[in-house]
Amino acid sequence: MLEALITSKTRIKLMLKFFLNINSTGYLRGLEPEFNESTNAIRQELNRFESAGLLQTVSEGNKKIYRANTGHPLFGDINSLIRKYVGLDDIIEQVVSHLGEPREVYLVGDLAAGIDSKDISILVVGEAIDHDYLGLLCEKAQRFISRTIRYAVFTVEEFNQQRPVLNKAKLLLVWKNED
Repeated sequence: MLEALITSKTRIKLMLKFFLNINSTGYLRGLEPEFNESTNAIRQELNRFESAGLLQTVSEGNKKIYRANTGHPLFGDINSLIRKYVGLDDIIEQVVSHLGEPREVYLVGDLAAGIDSKDISILVVGEAIDHDYLGLLCEKAQRFISRTIRYAVFTVEEFNQQRPVLNKAKLLLVWKNED
């Protein structure tokens, strides 16, 4: 879908990197191996995003570090578009509503770090989660989004024990029960 609207693969990769997880940062030479693209192509797209005000930069030594400008008027729209492209909205809508007592849902792995992947890994934290039903819902959602969905379920206590060792760069809160 997004490829039909945005023909630059590099631009799509940058949008995933910076607009899916607002905590993602990157610099030119670090993005080259991550994207498997030339620095020139990446530099051109970074400059476009920066001149449009969509990316902010800070200097760390000789590196120019980029991150999404969450204050930009289009940030919310771009974030929503990227979430739909990845299929997160469909997953959350279908999976969370009938599970038991979910407290939080996290996106984990490459997608949480803003790296495009055909696999979506989610972590459900809560009590009395129906594992069989979760498996069926994930199977069903996979057909809609054409991505593989992997999941893990932790109780609140298990998650609190594991939290210190989880890679925070690849852990993105996508839903939270506000009750």
